[in-house]
Amino acid sequence: GQLPSWLQGILLRNGPGMHTIGDTKYNHWFDGLALLHSFTFKNGEVYYRSKYLRSDTYNCNIEANRIVVSEFGTMAYPDPCKNIFAKAFSYLSHTIPEFTDNCLINVMKAGDDFYATGETNFIRKINPQTLETLEKVDYHKYVAVNVATSHPHYDSAGNLLNMGTSIVDKGKTKYLLFKIPSSVPEQEKKKSCFKHLEVVCSVPSRSLLHPSYYHSFGITENYIIFTEQPFRLDIVKMATAYIRGVSWASCLAFNKDDKTWFHFIDRKTKKEVSTKFYTDALVFFHHVNAYEEDGHIIFDIIAYKDNSLYDMFYLKNLGKDFEECAKLTSIPTCKRFVIPLQYDKDAVLDSNLVTLPSTATAVKEKDGNIYCQPEILCEGIELPRINYDYNGKKYKYIFATQVQWSPVPTKIAKFNIQTKEMLHWRQDDCWPSEPVFVPSPDAKEEDDGVVLTCVVKTDPKDPPFLLVLDAKTFTELGRATVNVEMHMDLHGMFIPQQDKKTETD
Repeated sequence: GQLPSWLQGILLRNGPGMHTIGDTKYNHWFDGLALLHSFTFKNGEVYYRSKYLRSDTYNCNIEANRIVVSEFGTMAYPDPCKNIFAKAFSYLSHTIPEFTDNCLINVMKAGDDFYATGETNFIRKINPQTLETLEKVDYHKYVAVNVATSHPHYDSAGNLLNMGTSIVDKGKTKYLLFKIPSSVPEQEKKKSCFKHLEVVCSVPSRSLLHPSYYHSFGITENYIIFTEQPFRLDIVKMATAYIRGVSWASCLAFNKDDKTWFHFIDRKTKKEVSTKFYTDALVFFHHVNAYEEDGHIIFDIIAYKDNSLYDMFYLKNLGKDFEECAKLTSIPTCKRFVIPLQYDKDAVLDSNLVTLPSTATAVKEKDGNIYCQPEILCEGIELPRINYDYNGKKYKYIFATQVQWSPVPTKIAKFNIQTKEMLHWRQDDCWPSEPVFVPSPDAKEEDDGVVLTCVVKTDPKDPPFLLVLDAKTFTELGRATVNVEMHMDLHGMFIPQQDKKTETD
């Protein structure tokens, strides 16, 4: 095929790559050692490169020729790396163990640099050209968080916003929102942007010993949206997991009879909206987008009725008949919540406060809380991406992988929220990854650009390829076949040519 001449830059991807070390195996696919890979677009050609993230975890495991560092679904013993990794448990005031730096989920930009990220307090700086692993950064040195999301947001000035959970104070578990500036003052050029990290606000956990698990959060022009779901980590169980010989994943539990609470933080005042909004129990990983309209906050998420998705990826379930056998008990559903921030305070109890045209409802109850029911936009999509220039704004298109009752994607989809029209790309025996939208330089419309996805073939003998689709029509512009074994990955980002430093930098 033919690639657009303007497509110049690097598509960086991250995901679990190695699941067996010596005679030992990880229990869960999400535990594998991080493997970075990249596609560099230069003058109509594509160059491929991959490299394992040389984390302390990787180095310890390879040196010992077995798994010696615990991951979320795999507890490892005994730990000869005591000098690097502290003991896995202690008293309740220090319940959280020293976590792994196997940053296998995503890639983020902070300041001028790029980092591989997981969900612990560690991130690893990487060179996007060579995929070389550079220094380890511990969030904990700059902000009191023990875990943080892999899906930060970037504001219009390029500052990074992220959330983490703080379990450091006895009985004062809270969620912290923090900001890392895009640049540091000229006189402090040698200092890292993390030294200028600021805590924007904190939200106390509704349950001190059972903080909510979350993988992403939402943002609009004036608000941060944090969803506290009844999919929770049991801190006491976590503190004793090592002694009991169980994984940290076993300390997560979903309570289907509980509520899901929505928190809205005003970005200017840094205070939470006092009205309490909630919906029924759900599990979700990915926010799609959010925006404000006529006194309402509108936000879209991909939600499930239970937490069966995580269990699907235990390696014991990933046999050769995986596609046939692995059936989700809850299909991913794209839900739109419409939150009336400026509602009529004299409204009749049990009346719908949403005044926008939507089937989503928000009903005021006797106790003053507002019960929200979503509009269902569509079913069966996951790993949603948008044109990020529309992040926090009214938008029209979601680019996503499409799944049915099996968690492995078989199609790429483009969904028009307004018309409900869906375009697909699919091909037999293909498993595509998260689609990344890249806008064209002179884009006039939201879908002017291309969609990039890495496609793995179900037969390992067939070579994988990078697929480039026209984002408007979803027709194939070209593909770059790579004669190597490529892994299914999780998330990544496109770095345009002008954002890259040169090799000498």
